[in-house]
Amino acid sequence: MKHVTSALTVAFGLFAGLSSIPAHAGGDLAGYDRFDVDAAHRSRPLAASIWYPADTFIYRAPVNKSAIWKSIDAYIGAAIEPGKHPLVVLSHGSGGNMDAIGWLSSELAMRGAMVLAVNHPGTTSGDSSPRRTTELGVRAKDIHAALDQVLENPEFAPYIDTDQIAAAGFSLGGTTVLNLAGLRFDRDTYRDYCQTFGNSVQDCAFLAKGGVHMDQLPDGFEAGGKDPRISKFIAIEAGMTFAVNDASIKDIDPDMLFIRLGKEHGWKAADISETGSGLRAKLGNPRYAVFAPANHLTFLGECVPGAAELLAKMEDDPICSDPEGSDRAQIHRQIIDEISTFLSLAPKAS
Repeated sequence: MKHVTSALTVAFGLFAGLSSIPAHAGGDLAGYDRFDVDAAHRSRPLAASIWYPADTFIYRAPVNKSAIWKSIDAYIGAAIEPGKHPLVVLSHGSGGNMDAIGWLSSELAMRGAMVLAVNHPGTTSGDSSPRRTTELGVRAKDIHAALDQVLENPEFAPYIDTDQIAAAGFSLGGTTVLNLAGLRFDRDTYRDYCQTFGNSVQDCAFLAKGGVHMDQLPDGFEAGGKDPRISKFIAIEAGMTFAVNDASIKDIDPDMLFIRLGKEHGWKAADISETGSGLRAKLGNPRYAVFAPANHLTFLGECVPGAAELLAKMEDDPICSDPEGSDRAQIHRQIIDEISTFLSLAPKAS
């Protein structure tokens, strides 16, 4: 589970370096747009983004351009390629944001999917609170609200294949995906996990630094979040797998893919094998892919040259540093291919 870093707030702006181009059909880049989601359970609208196969377009711009991350170019506000497309709803991790996962969203869109994501207040870049991290149920509600709105939006709904809706998430977002699939979490079990492993595991250390009392976790930690509109689930380095309430397993949708990053470098919270939480066996051994050498943070976007050194000078988290022998770009390609195969998406056009 990634906590917020000061580097994530050093942004140059979404539309820096706009490039205006005569309108014509897309194909080499994905389309991208943003909108607000009205969410009754939140005090203000949620920021949402959607990536999609592009048809005609006017201009391109870099998304998530910053001093740390390589940006992803997209056709901003382009027309959507005609037809019905699978929809993937995407949940970011603690301290992340919807655009930081653009490397994944863009590639899935170029393989034929539409990708809907929101920023989860309280657990996003520059707004990542240990206390609010434990309110698991509200994140699932964010996804419900975004899905409600996009399926009623006349600009997007006609292009969505409602029989092919999937959910994907990383880290705390992976926890959200498990919640959407029907799993619930137990406060006492999670307290016991943190008492056993303490600050040797990243998620418990993060909560402890924020003064979270493990014997006083909120009711929202145990909330259900199942959404029957979603039929496939992709949990990438899902957190809190040790806290799953076994009684909820009978309620889960079985069409699941788990992605694990790293072996000896892997994070404990995301280990669903027999050496970790054992969740994989409990779920009947769903599809499971392990990519290594890597670690939890290898999922994050590719960094610009010199970013690792900059972070070291700032005494910030090593979000640009991977285990020896790891190739972040290659790991990303493997993740994209694995998810695309699981969702039966077409190969990227050459």
